[in-house]
Amino acid sequence: MVENMTEKCKEPEIRFAGYTDNWKQRKVGELLTERNEQAPMSDEYPLMAFIANEGVAPKGERYDRSSLVSDTESKLYKKTEFGDFIYSSNNLETGSIGLNKFGNATISPVYSIFQPTGIADSDFLGRRLVKKDFINAMVRWRQGVIYGQWRIHELDFMKIEISVPSVEEQRKIGTVLNTLDNLITLQQYKVDKLVIIKKSMLQKMFPNDGSSLPEIRFKNFNDAWEHRKLSEIATMHARIGWQNLRTSEFLDNGDYMLITGTDFQNGAIDYSTCHYVERERYIQDRHIQITNGSILITKDGTLGKVAYVQGLKMPATLNAGVFNVELRDDNAVDGKYLFQFLKAPYLMDYVSKKATGGTIKHLNQNILVDFPVVLPNNEEQSRIGEFFFNLDNLITLHQRKLGKLKNIKRSLLDKMFVSEV
Repeated sequence: MVENMTEKCKEPEIRFAGYTDNWKQRKVGELLTERNEQAPMSDEYPLMAFIANEGVAPKGERYDRSSLVSDTESKLYKKTEFGDFIYSSNNLETGSIGLNKFGNATISPVYSIFQPTGIADSDFLGRRLVKKDFINAMVRWRQGVIYGQWRIHELDFMKIEISVPSVEEQRKIGTVLNTLDNLITLQQYKVDKLVIIKKSMLQKMFPNDGSSLPEIRFKNFNDAWEHRKLSEIATMHARIGWQNLRTSEFLDNGDYMLITGTDFQNGAIDYSTCHYVERERYIQDRHIQITNGSILITKDGTLGKVAYVQGLKMPATLNAGVFNVELRDDNAVDGKYLFQFLKAPYLMDYVSKKATGGTIKHLNQNILVDFPVVLPNNEEQSRIGEFFFNLDNLITLHQRKLGKLKNIKRSLLDKMFVSEV
């Protein structure tokens, strides 16, 4: 039996101008009504699947068993239209409610289909019915276990109460969130496109398969590239055994930063996650004293991850599990170029091949010393290094824009709805 809830005076933290009425408590059954229409699959009503957290979607080959049923075309399915809600009484915590944004479709009769009433907007409800507080409210009425999953009967689902504004305000909320979703999708597309461009350029601007010439070059560069071993152009240094740090020596603040492999983030160092150490630990080994322009490689955990140090504002040293790659001759090898080559991901591929037939748990120097590096002249190295750094900065810029849009959406989802505590 569902408890009675007295009507409460509620309103969200953020509202559109001109809307001041309190949100009202409504049962889901006042906002949705069941659509119980059946039809065979057809061109107008194709057979679709219900996917948790996605709603109505085309059936993937993995789940499409229609080829195993001889009378698929004559079999009756439940009919659904754009803006309907598909409800599964199982799988509550993993997504049992989904909005049909596809359009006319047929779907398995195991699901319940609901359509909004005149006082409900589907876009608004599509957001509201998947919020955590509503899921928690549903959990109170779960009954029995079927295949290890809790079941919420449709009748109980329809009795749950939520706070809603007028349908006009619902539509405005749904519209602004849909617009934000479209902006997020567009921004994600820009990020993905740039990542694809970089991947393609990495393949074409570095020689492959033992070649001495890349597919694409900057104008006026024609000389063959030189094949070298990493140990010929750089030395690798790490914190040796007797210098290892105890976790009790990690400080939350200080004047000497400690960089660990877990601080690597997309080819850079996330300084916000770094610990600190006392000065005595910093001065122990000058070869692992890190400065801007240092190239770092993880040798434990996820092997072969590479980071380029920039924006460092204090002295720093390395924790165990990370190599500092020191160039033998800055005039012969450009650090930004070498970093991009190591990250291309030639180094990861090299480590993977070395692991064939076994598992490398530590990336030792004897593996790195023979890593093949291909070098053009220093001027071309510099051009290539700058090109990829500029591309990385552009990707980072668009990723930040994407993150801001997602944060705005997360904030609006919190502040434009009334939570049921």
